[in-house]
Amino acid sequence: MANAQTKKQPTKMLRHAVLFKFKDTSSPEDIKKVEDAFRALPTKIKEIADFEWGTNNSPENLNQGFTHLFFVSFKSEKDREVYLPHPAHKAFVEVLGPHLDKVLVLDYWAGK
Repeated sequence: MANAQTKKQPTKMLRHAVLFKFKDTSSPEDIKKVEDAFRALPTKIKEIADFEWGTNNSPENLNQGFTHLFFVSFKSEKDREVYLPHPAHKAFVEVLGPHLDKVLVLDYWAGK
């Protein structure tokens, strides 16, 4: 009997990509508070399946002032529905608000 190998389907993840451009008046300390508050969300919202973030270091100079990218991943749209109005997310938005110049948000399904 021949061994049949089955190819495992990749698990789909719903990615919530968030890019920030901070106000010129925001200090490095202000921006660090925003970073820390966002990075704390996975410990407060169990529906977050995965999280990563970073700051722009592209040599192309096409970022249009956006400096920070955060990826919040969910297993389902229902999990995202819990996240968006969650009290911890709302508290984060309060920390962010005074320092935010622009935000860009894209959600997409990605194979993982």
